[in-house]
Amino acid sequence: MPDTTRDTATPKTRLETRLTELRTRLKLLEHSLDQPMDRDVEERSVEREDDEMLEELGQAGLQEIEAIEAALARIEDGTYGICVSCGEQISPERLEAVPYAALCRTCAN
Repeated sequence: MPDTTRDTATPKTRLETRLTELRTRLKLLEHSLDQPMDRDVEERSVEREDDEMLEELGQAGLQEIEAIEAALARIEDGTYGICVSCGEQISPERLEAVPYAALCRTCAN
């Protein structure tokens, strides 16, 4: 049975900080996407390409937000740091690099 006595205060703070950053960034992306298009046809083409890139960044941000919210829920229910697939400990190094990791290295590969 995995040891669940891991300190979660630091990862929780990191996750909450990152969540705030992502939500702020998404609001800025939404604001940028809401701007009216330029009247110049060539400029509109460039703006559409930019909008597509911004939308992709927004999707990536939303996925990270979901992963962070899930990690915060695992902290609350006492399962943070335990692989959701196999139930083994997630290495501290992995959690340091990706604090919202839900899988151990073995299950992630």
